[in-house]
Amino acid sequence: MNAATHIDQPNAVSQVDADNPDTFNHCFAEVNGIRMHYVDEGQGPLVILLHGFPYLWYMWRRQIGALADAGYRVVVPDQRGFGQTDRPASIEAYDLNQAVGDMVGLMAALGETSAVIVGHDLGAWVAQAAVTRRPDLFKSLVMLNTPVPPRGKVKPTVGLKAMAKGRVFHHLYFQQVGKPDRELASDPRKTLRSIYYSVSGSAVGAERWRLFIEPGEPILNAFTEPKAFPSWLSARALDYYVDEYTRTGFTGALNYYRCHDRNWEGTPFLAGAVVRQPSMFIGGAADPSLEQVEVRALYDQLEACIPGLRKKVLLPGVGHSAAEERPDQVNELLLEFLEQLAPADAALLP
Repeated sequence: MNAATHIDQPNAVSQVDADNPDTFNHCFAEVNGIRMHYVDEGQGPLVILLHGFPYLWYMWRRQIGALADAGYRVVVPDQRGFGQTDRPASIEAYDLNQAVGDMVGLMAALGETSAVIVGHDLGAWVAQAAVTRRPDLFKSLVMLNTPVPPRGKVKPTVGLKAMAKGRVFHHLYFQQVGKPDRELASDPRKTLRSIYYSVSGSAVGAERWRLFIEPGEPILNAFTEPKAFPSWLSARALDYYVDEYTRTGFTGALNYYRCHDRNWEGTPFLAGAVVRQPSMFIGGAADPSLEQVEVRALYDQLEACIPGLRKKVLLPGVGHSAAEERPDQVNELLLEFLEQLAPADAALLP
């Protein structure tokens, strides 16, 4: 049974107060066998925002108020394994079928039957899986920073090893159980400062995220901790992230990556599947991931696997966390996309 519990907070979320997590309306629901934490603001057509790694619901804090004020119900969960949501012990509990099941269960708990789903990074994988598996519920898709490919012809780890050419890509590094968990958790503040900065458009030259490391190198060698953090991430915001990851560790989040092959093995029915729902991609022109030939090629050819793609944009000077780095621009693009759905695709909204 799905059940939702609301913790009353002030209804209006001003952009000035967005860094304060207590400003938001925090709720919990029993869905798909876990207790899920989410923020629920506004009234109107449902928009679900899914965070990436290593982020939390909180990465969307400056989108929530803007969308709610524009007339949407904005629901922003901590995905399983993250933040205040349960962290099942088994690796298998983190495959995409379970993640989609969480979103289906959450919608049932909310009493909703239709949603626009927006995902960043790891959240983009879950959002893409949701629209391909349950197109009756998830009527439209927005991906941030991570263009998700269709199901490949070989296991993901096989393809990643070929791409890495003897080096180690972070998705491959995370296949190890225990070692990356301990490395990332040894100093969560240094870990998060280094990752958030190095993947951003603020990092330059040797400071930028190295997508590949050499065999035997620790994963944090791929990142640089800044002396001072850019103004787009406040000290209060960083403290929230650090406090949560200090409490939870990184294992639940890393288990999603450990399910790459499992996701592929269980979805032969998705061979050739494409996303036909109205869709948009928002990326950063300074995202280090786009320096990888295969990722750039996927972005350039995104229309082929998303025939419903209406717009794709790379924001100048922005890295891998567009919602954090340029919230106003992301808000403008999201609202434009949502508003265009209303007259042309009324059936796609609740």
